[in-house]
Amino acid sequence: MPNVLIIDDSATTRMFYRATLESAGFSVDEAANGLEGLEKTMLDEFDLVVVDVNMPKMDGIAFLSELRRREDIRAVPAIVISTQQREEDRARAHAAGANAYVIKPVDPQALVAYSRLMTGTSE
Repeated sequence: MPNVLIIDDSATTRMFYRATLESAGFSVDEAANGLEGLEKTMLDEFDLVVVDVNMPKMDGIAFLSELRRREDIRAVPAIVISTQQREEDRARAHAAGANAYVIKPVDPQALVAYSRLMTGTSE
């Protein structure tokens, strides 16, 4: 069962992503900001990170930049989820290390499909 870390400052959003991914067979942990997410990635192994861009303490782009700097966890795939739709926002996320960029509101089926693709799992 792939282990996914969801990082988003909205408890409601985390709950939605958790329910969506758990019902698709993923194990899920949560963090409320990038700093908490980074701490969790150092304590546990994750097969995928789903991260929001705009958060307090450490935003998603800073989180990704730090994740990619760390030898032991840099290969973990990351899906960035954001309300920002400009091409420069997407490019900034990819430059920081995002493997996929999804615009909110997130289609649950798309979230599951991306998560399966990133973790190499099927239904």
